[in-house]
Amino acid sequence: MPFGILEDHHMELVPGTACMNDQSDIPREYEQIPRELLKHGTGRLSHLILVPQPSDSPNDPLNWPVWKKDSILLIVGLSAAVVGAFGPMLSPGFVQISHEMGISVNTLSQSTAWLILTIGLSLFIANPAAKVWGRRPVYIVAIMIMFAGSVWGAFAKGYGSFLASRIVSGFGMAPYEVLVQCTIGDMYFVHQRATRIAAWNLFLLCGIAGGSLISGYIIQDIGWKWTFGICAILFGVFMFLVLLFVPETAYNRVPIQERYGGIALRISDIEKPIEKEELKVSLDENTATRTTGSLEKKDSFLRSLRIFTGRYSDAPFLKIFIRPFIIFWYPAVLWAFLVYGTTLTWIVVFSVVNASIFTLPPYNFTVSQVGLVSISPLVLTVVGEVVSGPLNDYICVFLTKRNRGIYEPEFRLVLMIPVLLIGISGFFGFGASVHYQTHWIGPVLTFGLTNMAMAFASGCVFGYVIDSYEKLSEEAFIAINARNFLTFGLTYFVNDWLEKDGVLAVFNVLGSCFIAVVALTLPLWVFGKKLRSAIARNQILNNLMKN
Repeated sequence: MPFGILEDHHMELVPGTACMNDQSDIPREYEQIPRELLKHGTGRLSHLILVPQPSDSPNDPLNWPVWKKDSILLIVGLSAAVVGAFGPMLSPGFVQISHEMGISVNTLSQSTAWLILTIGLSLFIANPAAKVWGRRPVYIVAIMIMFAGSVWGAFAKGYGSFLASRIVSGFGMAPYEVLVQCTIGDMYFVHQRATRIAAWNLFLLCGIAGGSLISGYIIQDIGWKWTFGICAILFGVFMFLVLLFVPETAYNRVPIQERYGGIALRISDIEKPIEKEELKVSLDENTATRTTGSLEKKDSFLRSLRIFTGRYSDAPFLKIFIRPFIIFWYPAVLWAFLVYGTTLTWIVVFSVVNASIFTLPPYNFTVSQVGLVSISPLVLTVVGEVVSGPLNDYICVFLTKRNRGIYEPEFRLVLMIPVLLIGISGFFGFGASVHYQTHWIGPVLTFGLTNMAMAFASGCVFGYVIDSYEKLSEEAFIAINARNFLTFGLTYFVNDWLEKDGVLAVFNVLGSCFIAVVALTLPLWVFGKKLRSAIARNQILNNLMKN
């Protein structure tokens, strides 16, 4: 029972649990393959067994150089940043824009709600497509839709055309809410993922916060349509970068056990110490499948530009389509949906109500000043991501070492403690500071704290889900991002709710819900491993969720 996590006694190796350290006191049940044959980290992490184990193929994304992996993440991350800005970018000018269009502020805010609903629905199309045909074609189609939607929005005449451009753009935004995390899982090892997830989330949250910061000046100085025009320029640039420098990251990798002919080899079966090269010679027959990958020719740059590179799942399209509805009820995924969904939805609520709060007394902000409110979440998001990502990976490596070299995905959950503390300060503090009309620094700072809580939470949520259900990560992220339906519902009526009950009551409710869902982390920590085992042993789920 390491650190309060209950052990499972039904399976030798529970999915998600992994041997990562070369230690002499490693439990016998994890010694399935001689460690001398397993690939390790380099430098100060040379004692770390790589999880997942890469193949010998130069085309395996796990074997790509770090600079290539990080370049891909940078391109899709920057694209995600602009996608993040695209949703709330009009919020600083809601009062002004609604007046120009001759509609109410609530009607204009509902256009954002319809955009969010479209994102939620289109995820169920993007996921099967990415699972079957790979990430690259979905990325390309999505960025093209974003470019077209931005151009349309810039030239839209009337609210009907404007709303249609927003809805169409939702189909392009969807993949950047789920595929980036999957791409991280494709390219990086377990001990590297939290830092990269933090980087992706930094892009996304900075896009949401920074977009409003910049768009406030754009709306005030050159008009709101130029927010779409600038997005069109940026998406045009990213479209070419994705086409040229984002190859397919999905890869059909032979499981490690099959690479050794399906034989569970144990170090204890070897009578005397043996060198790595001698062990390879003695296991020629069993390692034949392992060495096959090294004979594979490295893809040329031109070949990497192929849009379609094969099929990555043999499961029927319909079967993949229904999987998110099933995995949604997996305890880890349901927890992730609640934590990520409520936290991010509440943050979206901030962007929807900011104009209504800060343009009125006692603050009387201009449109550009409302945009400047986003400096706080932008700065605190950067701080949160810079600290949380590396800290999350460090904690996992540290606890793994203390746990005799055995890694448990639950180690990702430690940072939910600061998530709770920071989130409480943010949600309750914002409602109280606005209600009691404190100096503007009060609501601005607490707005930033909620974003900082989100920065810490994202590494816990996505890191835990990827490590627990790596082969079902796409389906899991679709289920988690069903939070778009929650966001749609809340943003659709939040301004009316705010007007009826007041900001203090609204944010007290939101803060209480936040505490309730974060508290679910404790039972997940204790029973998480047993739950993973129970799911893995359910034959009906195995038949449905595996290819």
